[in-house]
Order: sequence, then structure tokens, then C-alpha cells
Amino acid sequence: MLTCAWIVYEAMLRLFFRHIEIEPSAAAFAVMLFAMGIDWWRSRVLGRIASKYDSQALEADALHFSTDIWSGGVVVVGLLLVMAGRAYRVDWLRDADPVAALFVAGAVISVSWRLARRTVDALLDAAPAGVRSQIQDAVSRVDGVLEVDRVRIRRAGNRYFADLTVGLARNVTFQRSGQLATAVTEAVHRVLPDADVTVQPLPRPQRSENIFDRIRAVATEKNLNVHDISVQDLSGRLHVEQHIELDERMSLKQAHDQVTELEADMRRDVPEISGILTHIESEPATIEMPEELVSDAELVRRLKTVAAEFPEILDVHEFVVKRVRGRMYVSCHCTLSDDLSLARVHDIQTELEIRFKQAAPQLFRVLIHPEPSTDNRR
Repeated sequence: MLTCAWIVYEAMLRLFFRHIEIEPSAAAFAVMLFAMGIDWWRSRVLGRIASKYDSQALEADALHFSTDIWSGGVVVVGLLLVMAGRAYRVDWLRDADPVAALFVAGAVISVSWRLARRTVDALLDAAPAGVRSQIQDAVSRVDGVLEVDRVRIRRAGNRYFADLTVGLARNVTFQRSGQLATAVTEAVHRVLPDADVTVQPLPRPQRSENIFDRIRAVATEKNLNVHDISVQDLSGRLHVEQHIELDERMSLKQAHDQVTELEADMRRDVPEISGILTHIESEPATIEMPEELVSDAELVRRLKTVAAEFPEILDVHEFVVKRVRGRMYVSCHCTLSDDLSLARVHDIQTELEIRFKQAAPQLFRVLIHPEPSTDNRR
């Protein structure tokens, strides 16, 4: 650009203050045409390699040589116009050479400005125009993403780096969160194929959450597992009953304090709740070794008789009776109709477990596995 400033200055002098006769020759045209051919070949090769390796330096050099082609063409036209002015005695055409110099300077200034802007953008980590909105649109279409909170894109060398913060449902599992992060990364790669992508998930409540989801979300936030949640509406006031599993090695005081803190958080986050009753269960921390498998045909017969009292139960089978730490355990498979609701299946299991323990008081634990009738036929 400094050279262009000097060219512009010299051209203006020759146009208005100091006339200089130009002597075009065949050698001048031969040199210009030869140089334009070399520049065309070099710009083409450099452009191909710059595209292959995404190199800004090589791309700038390719643009430099392509600019030389157009500049050389303007010079050739200027010399031809000078020759035409002499041949046809047109005085103003004799100034075609400094005018051509002004065109060359203008072209170089334009290209230099474009290169400078692109280089400054690269040094300042600027992203290509429109890419951020394209990434936002692509990521927002990923199933499971509730919102795109932030998208930051920068370029370092020939690579792009994209940092995204996305909102996911707060009750998704850690494994599901990882799957969604992978899907978000793939969406970004559809816009920037070679980008290095970092995805940060944020938990967000869903509009479709019911009170059960909200209760579980509070427990999940504390890395606790609640189940068998029951909510009753007592004269317009909601009462919650739930089961929670805690490490069996904890003392009662420790477990009770943790549950008290959990219940306080639930009342704060779900203000509709007026009362909570939590049943504390021990979560096994050791692998149990059964002392023996018990063969008790009379016990199995009694349990089958009890199961026959339930009209929805089509069959019970695969009874396993064992003794663990001096206590009797029994498990069995229970065949039910395919179209029974899960709520009804749970009620039947619970009632059957109670009846089994009534018929055989020595039983400490009963586990019933429900099966659909079609599966049992296979």
C-alpha cells in the first residue's frame, strides 16, 4: 500500500505537472505477457494448495499473483492506448500510461484492504459472518436440546474452535447428557466440518414437568434416588409419600439428617407440597452370598394357591427359594395380560407380595417379575 501511495503520487505528477513520453516496445509487451502467464500458473497452484491446507499465508500469496495478472493486463492496455495515440495523433491517449498506473494502484489497495481485514479477523479470533446463527439453528433442531444459551466461535491457525452452552432437561441421566453432547457436536460439524467443539450442558426445567418430575429433579440434584412416590390431595393440600435408598452403612442419624435436608429442599422448590413422609430404605453396599438354595415343594404349592386367587394372574412359575443371612427369600415370574396398565400391574405385585407373606410368615423378602402373556408363550 505504501508503494501504491508512491505510484499515485507519480501518476498525478505526470498527468498534471510533468509530461513524460513513453516508448512502448515489443520487448515490453513480451515481458508483460510472459509475466502474466507465470503469475496465472503460480496463483492457480498456490490457490489449490491454500485450499487443501486452509493456509491464509498461501491464500494471500495466491491472491497477490492473481492481482498481478489484472495489473499486468491494465499496463498492457495502457501501453496499447499510448501506441494508438501516437499512431492516430490523439494527444489525450498519450496519458493512458499514468491512468493505467492509477488503476493498478487502486486494484492493489483494494486487495490489500481485503487481506488486512481478513488477517485482523484471524488475529482477533473473529468467526465467519453468519456461521454463529447457522450453528444456533442446527443445534436447536437436535432432539432433546431445550435451548442454546451461548455459542462462541474462534479461529486459531487453520482450525475453528466452537464453545457451546446448551440447556437440557434437568432429569436426564449423565449417559443421556453425553449422547446429546455428541449430537450437538455432529450438528456443529455440519456447519464447520473440522471444528474442535466443546459442549457444556446446563440443567433446565421443562414446561411439561408434573409434580412427580419436580420431586425427582430435587432428589437427582442431590444425587439421591427416590421411588414409589405417592401424592395425595387432602382438602386442597398436597401430601407426598416416597421411598428413598441410602447407603446401608450410614447411621440412622446421618440418614435422617440427609432426608430432612432433602424434604426441606422439596418444599422450597415445590411450594404446593404441604407435607412429606419419607420411608428410608437401605441401599446394599455389599454382594450377598446365599447360604443355600431351598427346595420346598409345599411352600411353592401354597404360594401357587395364593396366586390362583387373583383373576388377572394367568400363571406363576420359576420359583426360587433361598436362604440369605438366615432369612428366607423367594422369587418368581408372574404372567399377566398384555394390555394391563403398569399401575395395575404394580398394585397386583404389591398385593400378591403381601398375600405370600401372610401365607408363609417365614418369608423375609419376595421378588415378583411380571411378564406379558405373549412373551410367556414364546
